[in-house]
Amino acid sequence: MKLGMVGLPNVGKSTLFNAITNAGAASANYPFCTIEPNMGVVSVPDKRLDALAEMHKPDKLTPAVLEFVDIAGLVRGASKGEGLGNKFLSNIREVDAIVHVVRCFDDGEIVHVDGEVDPARDIETINLELIFSDLDIVERRLDRAQKAAKGDKRLAGEVAFLQRLKAWLEEGGSARGIGCDDAELEVLRDTPLLSAKPVIYAANLSETDFRNRAENVYFGQVRQIAEQEGAQVLPICAKLEEEIADMSAEDKLMFLGELGLKESGLDRIIQTGYALLGLISYLTAGKPEVRAWTIQRGTKAPQAAGKIHTDFEKGFIRAEVISFDDLMACGSMATAKEKGLVRLEGKEYVMQDGDIVLFRFNV
Repeated sequence: MKLGMVGLPNVGKSTLFNAITNAGAASANYPFCTIEPNMGVVSVPDKRLDALAEMHKPDKLTPAVLEFVDIAGLVRGASKGEGLGNKFLSNIREVDAIVHVVRCFDDGEIVHVDGEVDPARDIETINLELIFSDLDIVERRLDRAQKAAKGDKRLAGEVAFLQRLKAWLEEGGSARGIGCDDAELEVLRDTPLLSAKPVIYAANLSETDFRNRAENVYFGQVRQIAEQEGAQVLPICAKLEEEIADMSAEDKLMFLGELGLKESGLDRIIQTGYALLGLISYLTAGKPEVRAWTIQRGTKAPQAAGKIHTDFEKGFIRAEVISFDDLMACGSMATAKEKGLVRLEGKEYVMQDGDIVLFRFNV
């Protein structure tokens, strides 16, 4: 999973990126501090891996990973090449979902690119630039579809949907918010639109406001916009994340507990990202390695096996499966087999989150 962190200049985007990835990217109080996108890879926290490692004492422990991309700050007119617009838009095309960092704090020492803090305006600025870019793409595809439909009446439905999508974008709607049936959804998926990407709004609060976020007017605005769009919103404090980045696990847990939290901002972003993109993890476990594998919810066993190696999918025979909870209740794989809890599943089996699997294959 690749998440792109976007936002206007000076909203705390690079500070948050540095804190959650320890990537050491540049961060400063002036626009366009980030020019080239910074990359950071983080491990996905999974307590199930720790439990399996305790059981198997493996030579290697490999968690699932998540890639963050800190993308250059955007300004009004980016879709027409203003600022670093073209670079911004090309980088965002490569990510699976967008973490849109929105400034929700006042600080006279940190310059706002538009002069004053206004989350609703800031969100609209970026959303409109994505929409303007998408309009160019939709208009070109619509033109091609209309020409092709003259010789193939079966394309009439595609033309009608693209016309409706164009009108929706022209009214300021993001592509992810348009209602569509299965056939229209295929057209939408086949059109590389920026405003169709899932969004997590990260409302960046000051430390004081984060502790009393229910009273923060700016956060309320972001939450209302997210509800209207069907997007996710997370209150976060980049400065606090920066403070806890180098703490021990024990100190971090104690610090978060004082804030009424059980998890860091990174953990909450990961969990929200997985849910937003419909992702789950299955596990493989043994003495050589305990490992987590990320797949799309609804993936069948052969395709899940293909994540490990293409030969596993091509020569798939069956999968030996047990749920994590069943294995923990039994205490060992041998006991689980004695109780008949290890199942043999075929090609039509749909993988479940937390499945522990041994794939049998023949090539």
